[in-house]
Amino acid sequence: MFDQHMICDETFENHVVDGMVEGFVFKARLPYYRGLGLSMVEDIRVKLDGQDIPRSDIRLGLRGRTWALDELETEYGDRWNFGEKADIIVKRPGGLAKGAHEVELAETLRISYLPFVPTTVCRKTIQVG
Repeated sequence: MFDQHMICDETFENHVVDGMVEGFVFKARLPYYRGLGLSMVEDIRVKLDGQDIPRSDIRLGLRGRTWALDELETEYGDRWNFGEKADIIVKRPGGLAKGAHEVELAETLRISYLPFVPTTVCRKTIQVG
């Protein structure tokens, strides 16, 4: 139901660290009507223009903190709240070229009352200035 709202439209930009473009970043939400502890975020996958981004190149940022996806497994003290916009940071030397790009975001979440682990997918075409 909330899958079409996972990728936020307002921010798609190159991720600059110490003056160097190290990748790109965009805002994302949970497709779940409640917040979740970060240890319950099983996986986040990103495709750019049909190409899978390696898991090791994806980070999640919330409220000034950033985690590699493997670090989420043992993050018991923080959560991703419903409606909260997180940064999805993708390492990619040189970042994104100007123009249109198709981005696919897949979030796999462990929901306590479900007997399976659902993956929700959102795709959008974005414009980079």
